[in-house]
Amino acid sequence: MRRKLLIALAGLAAAYVLTLGGLFAAMLQPPDTFGQIMKHVPWPAFVVFPFEALWNVAREGRLEAGDAAPDFALETTDKATRVQLSSFRGQKPVVLVFGSYT
Repeated sequence: MRRKLLIALAGLAAAYVLTLGGLFAAMLQPPDTFGQIMKHVPWPAFVVFPFEALWNVAREGRLEAGDAAPDFALETTDKATRVQLSSFRGQKPVVLVFGSYT
């Protein structure tokens, strides 16, 4: 009986570790791919797995203070044109604000 319990616990531990690895691998994907994966994760998983800790490690980044920001382009709010970050380099300071003001 004890042997069966140990085997069952080992199986659960292995499944937990494999699922953590899969979630971590998903978090390393581009945002659209990550979103497609996460929409299939049931809500109880957010209680059982350490999502915040995995996310912080997966999205840690490699930038140091003083490094140039990675280049990117975004649509203007009127969707008439795109603005590229590198077009401002050496001309004027740029402040990036991430958040919601609703």
